[in-house]
Amino acid sequence: AGLRVVSRRSATAMAADGGSSSLAYPCAFSLKSRQYLAVCAQDGRLRIWDTHSNTLHQEYVPSAHLSATCTCIAWGPCRTDKEGPQRKKRRSEAMVAAERADLLALGTAAGSVLIYSTVKGALHCTLEGAHSGQVNSVRWHPEGGVLYSGAEDGHIAEWDLRSGKLRCKWKVDRSAVTSLCVSPDGRLLLSAGQTIKMWDLETKEVYRRFTGHSTAVTTLCFATTRPPDSDGLYFLSGAAHDRLLSVWQVRADGKDKNAVVSFTLTDEPLHIDLTASDSKDEAVRLAVVCRDGQLHLFEHILNGHCKKPLSPSCSVQVSSPGAVGVPGGDSPTPVPVLATALGQEKQALLLAYGNHTQPVIERTTVNTAERHVCLVRDVKATLTLTMETAISKVKTPVVNADAKVLVPGLPGHCAPVKSVPAEAEKRKQSSKTKEMSIEERLGEMDLTVSARKGGPVGASSLQTDSFAVLLVQGLESNDSNILNKVLQTKKEALIKKTVSRLPIPAVLPLVEELTKRMQGNPYSAVMMVRWLKAVLTLHASYLSTVPDLVGQLGVLYHLIESRVKMFHKLTRLHGKLYLLVTQVAASERSHTVTELDLTAKLVYEEDSSDEGEEGSGDEGLAEEDSDNWEEDEEEEMDETSDREKEGEEEEEMNVETKVNGDSDLEPENESEEE
Repeated sequence: AGLRVVSRRSATAMAADGGSSSLAYPCAFSLKSRQYLAVCAQDGRLRIWDTHSNTLHQEYVPSAHLSATCTCIAWGPCRTDKEGPQRKKRRSEAMVAAERADLLALGTAAGSVLIYSTVKGALHCTLEGAHSGQVNSVRWHPEGGVLYSGAEDGHIAEWDLRSGKLRCKWKVDRSAVTSLCVSPDGRLLLSAGQTIKMWDLETKEVYRRFTGHSTAVTTLCFATTRPPDSDGLYFLSGAAHDRLLSVWQVRADGKDKNAVVSFTLTDEPLHIDLTASDSKDEAVRLAVVCRDGQLHLFEHILNGHCKKPLSPSCSVQVSSPGAVGVPGGDSPTPVPVLATALGQEKQALLLAYGNHTQPVIERTTVNTAERHVCLVRDVKATLTLTMETAISKVKTPVVNADAKVLVPGLPGHCAPVKSVPAEAEKRKQSSKTKEMSIEERLGEMDLTVSARKGGPVGASSLQTDSFAVLLVQGLESNDSNILNKVLQTKKEALIKKTVSRLPIPAVLPLVEELTKRMQGNPYSAVMMVRWLKAVLTLHASYLSTVPDLVGQLGVLYHLIESRVKMFHKLTRLHGKLYLLVTQVAASERSHTVTELDLTAKLVYEEDSSDEGEEGSGDEGLAEEDSDNWEEDEEEEMDETSDREKEGEEEEEMNVETKVNGDSDLEPENESEEE
């Protein structure tokens, strides 16, 4: 039977009555006997549950469980434990050892593969150095000594578990390898991203190519055990966000690129189990767990192409009982199915439902004649966490009944441990000093800035440890006066110190009280947000370890989500109103015409035509600026007198030259003068 290798990248699962994880984490039943269920929960731990007793069998914490979380999981073929001293075993012990599941492969986000041994209860080996990205799928060869892994880097690696080394690796495609599956005879390997390829494991060459899905393929599983050249080899594939489970036929002529059968689902498939068909007349039984928490059962004979998608013969859903007939009681809540396994009988089922941290495992029979079956189960009453101390490494300390255990008290109380004879002296000393009552402490609280400025210098004020003590007392006694005095402070530093000094058991009650107060007046909600921010910042490590945190913080989550949705609507409305107001103001400014200033900056008066005939225009201009005209006339008179003087001097020079008989003129000049 093929088991679904679940990836951490799968989408959210439905919330359960007993608290359920928000992601679909890897989980798988062991092969053949279905004795164990391996689950990797949100805390990074590997838990192996015994399906017969519904108890925790083993728990393993990887060294890098926070940085290199588990992304996929797959059980290896059952084998006999050959380690340790050999001795004669009974026939019953030999049968149990032969059917016992041992090795478990874990793919991590860091690109390494961990091999865990359930027989030793420890890590068997670590396979690393082949992938540079997250491992999305791991599959075992039927022989058991070979493992295949596909990762985000687009490579497939072939590992030899006897030596713990890499045999070879090859590039599949440019995109990531999201799913793998080995054929029952061990000769073929299916790999998928968005397209599906079938590889020949001897030559490492592509044997067939299939169309695939529009999204990443997350599920691959062979449905028949027949050889590929007989036209009887079929396999299944499911993809993310796809509500169809496709069936592909490997034909000898190679015309097998499209799916031949489709099974309709209510949501994306997360876990698949089936009983393979050995002959043409034998039907394939199929059980599919979807993302919405429902289980669908199919039974069909694969004998070629089928036009219409096939609906499930039976759908199973688990629900909590609720408070029937009680006014105001809890309504029935659907509980998600995590994994399933088909039994030898037709109506037998092995179910795991509820929470990944503490799943409920049940063997039941379902009437497959009915189309819809609802199993009513009380998850809270069924959840019990017991552990086998023989193999588990988590030890519980043995406490003697006569021993006295000292635990740290509440912050702010200094209570040194004294011997018994000194109690009388302690009481005498404490009787002399008067202890402050709660009313006096509340009266001396420095809550406002005005009180701090106006109060006397020597007045005593309570410190942050007193705030923490009062907050714990208010939460335990549910006293609204104490809580109002403490929670109304606006000092960020005081709030952070108070929350940091708060004991761990008081964190969740404080969050519940803050949630109640946030549902009231918006002004008080603003003040409560400061406290909530400090709690989530300083105590995030503790809150992440609470198993049923989703159920306890559900009201707060929905409250924040509703307010955030309303905030987006208000911002859109604010933007539209702002645009409308600005458009109206702009249009008003464009239509408003300001009054024109009719006063002239410059006036020019032109003279009449009668005055122009009597005198020239120059006289008018001279009148405007008579001084300038006089200056110009004087300059002109000076220039003419200078010219006349120069002419007289030249004539005198010519006369003198003639009298003296000297002539500087050249013959050419003389002829020109003549």
